[in-house]
Amino acid sequence: MTTATGPILIVDTATTRCVVGLTDAAGDLAAVASWDAGYRHGETLLPAIERLLADAGVDRRTLAGIVVGTGPGAFTGLRVGIATTKGLAHGLGCPLVGVSTAEALLDAASRDAAGDDADRSANGSVAGAPVLLLPAGPSDRIVVRRPAKPFLLVGGHDPELDPGEWLVAVDLPGRAPADALERGERARGRLAAGLAGIGVPRLAAGTETDAEIVPDYVTLPRGVHSEQGEVAWSRDPR
Repeated sequence: MTTATGPILIVDTATTRCVVGLTDAAGDLAAVASWDAGYRHGETLLPAIERLLADAGVDRRTLAGIVVGTGPGAFTGLRVGIATTKGLAHGLGCPLVGVSTAEALLDAASRDAAGDDADRSANGSVAGAPVLLLPAGPSDRIVVRRPAKPFLLVGGHDPELDPGEWLVAVDLPGRAPADALERGERARGRLAAGLAGIGVPRLAAGTETDAEIVPDYVTLPRGVHSEQGEVAWSRDPR
């Protein structure tokens, strides 16, 4: 196990809104910046990281580690974010860990609900569980539950929710209920904290290598029709 002695960089490019942040070894955020990148992640990410470090008075050589979101998400954003952070980590000689963006969003949504009395059960715990909805191309969506594997939702069909579950939708304007979109924006506002909460302890454990960090692209395997409701992840060797 290693102990971080400097700031830790947080990066996520899995959605259309990029997020970068700085946290300490306790996972407490010192600075966060986000912007609508659309599909211009490659043009905007490094300058944004440089501004974040400069505004915080942090020399990149003092970074104790980097946490990067691994998706699921679109090819362009994930490729840029993971390639950039791998390059930084290699050049600076600091550790890098990858964290599922979906897991961080679900964690952020749960924490957001825990702070809202309307989402509490009678004993004070959060009622139900969040179900994340993300885009998978122009018409399909994917559903992410904990701890189940993501599932492809074809076309405009809405997911079937179990009693007590509630939707959190990201990057789906006009394709998800308004309340789910609102929850998604609140969760995305806490994404840096969610990534830090999961990633910082894993950095401290020091058991991962950057070779294990691969993007979770949302793609279908060759020859498989979307009607089967299956998603093939980039980490799947088959």
